[in-house]
Amino acid sequence: MDLVAVCRAFVHVSEHGSFTVGAAAARTAQSVVSRRVAALEERLGDRLLERSSRAVALTPFGRDMLPLARRLVELADRLDHEAVAARRRALRLAVPADCSTGGLARLIAEAHDGGVPLDPRPAGPTERADLLTSRQVRAALLAVPPAGADWTVRLGLAVGDAPNGGSLYLDTLRPGRADRDRRARRVWLPPEDDVPHVRDPLARLGDAVGLLPAQLAVAPSLAVAAADVLSRGDALLCSAAQARELGLHWRPVGELDAGFARGYALVLADAADTEAARLREVCAGGVARCLGATGHAGAAA
Repeated sequence: MDLVAVCRAFVHVSEHGSFTVGAAAARTAQSVVSRRVAALEERLGDRLLERSSRAVALTPFGRDMLPLARRLVELADRLDHEAVAARRRALRLAVPADCSTGGLARLIAEAHDGGVPLDPRPAGPTERADLLTSRQVRAALLAVPPAGADWTVRLGLAVGDAPNGGSLYLDTLRPGRADRDRRARRVWLPPEDDVPHVRDPLARLGDAVGLLPAQLAVAPSLAVAAADVLSRGDALLCSAAQARELGLHWRPVGELDAGFARGYALVLADAADTEAARLREVCAGGVARCLGATGHAGAAA
C-alpha cells in the first residue's frame, strides 16, 4: 500500500467534507479515493470518517489521525520538491582565482551543453583544497606536481619588453656592482604559484645564480605584479596566455626546461559522485582553455 497516496486521499476528503469534491481536488476518480480511505482505515484499525448520503464527517479517531496524515503528505511533497531542486542545482567546482572571465564563461557553456550545470568557485590553491575537504564544493582543480597532473600549464617570465626575444635567463637579473644603489629587479610569483612544486625549484635556481632573497617574492595579485613589471622592469612568473592578457611579453626561463609548469588535477569530494566525474568527459577541453593548459596527462584536453 502506498501510504502517502492513501493519506493524501484521506486529507482531501476530510478538508472538503465530500468524497466527490475531495476526489476532484485530488484529480483522482471517486472510486479510487474511496478505496484508498478504506485501505487506510483497515491499516490503522478504526474508522476515520462517518459516511452519510449528504456529507462526510471525521470520527474522533479521524480527528486524531488527520494532523499526522497531513504532515506526512506535506513531507512527501517537500521531498519531491527538494529532489527536483537537487537535480537542477549547479555543480560547484573550485577553480583557480586567476582564471579569465572569458575562459570561465566558455567552461560553463561547455558543461551546460554536456548536461552538467556548473557553478565555478574561484579560489587560491590552499582555499581550493579546504573547500574540497569541507565539501563546500563537489570537485576542485587542485594544484599538483606536473607528473601527476590532468592538465599542465607551462610557466615562464613576463616582461614589459623583449628586445632580444628567446629565453630569459634568471642570472641576468643578478645585481652587479653598478646596481648597488638601485632597487634590484624582482621576479614576482602570483598567489597561484605559491606552491612547493613551483616556488621551490625557482628559489633554488635563484640561490644558484646569485639572486638576492628579496628578488623572489609572492605578489598580492596579478594586477599588482603586472604594474611593477611595467613601471619597475620586474618580471612576472605566469603562463603565456596570462602574459598576452596583461599585454606583456612572455619568455621561457632559460635555466629551466619545458617541464617547469603548473599542474592541475580534477579531484572529487565524493568518488561516487557520477555527475562530478562526468566533468572529465564533457569539460576536459573547456578546463584546458580556462587554465591556459599546454599539455595534459590524465584528461583529453
